[in-house]
Amino acid sequence: MINMKWYHYVTAFFAGMFLANAVPHFVNGVSGNPFPSPFADPPGKGLSVPIVNVLWGLFNIVIGYLLYRYSKINSQNKMSVLVFFLGIVAISIMLSIVFLDKAKM
Repeated sequence: MINMKWYHYVTAFFAGMFLANAVPHFVNGVSGNPFPSPFADPPGKGLSVPIVNVLWGLFNIVIGYLLYRYSKINSQNKMSVLVFFLGIVAISIMLSIVFLDKAKM
């Protein structure tokens, strides 16, 4: 079993967050749909063009992957997998609340 320090769990959590955040940006971008991003006006509220969302999604994938590798997530260490999925759950719930307003428009 791989020995994990406390900061490996923190990076596992953020790896889950970055990888889950990549999904809506990348999917909307490659589908040609405008979607909110940090680069919109106003940030996170306005819509960004699809290419910006593709690039933002790819950036999130790269950072999420690097954090995943650094965190030493391992199926033998169930806690590391749980913390990774908690990161996915946390950002997914937050994003569903943020984008709820967009769905009502």
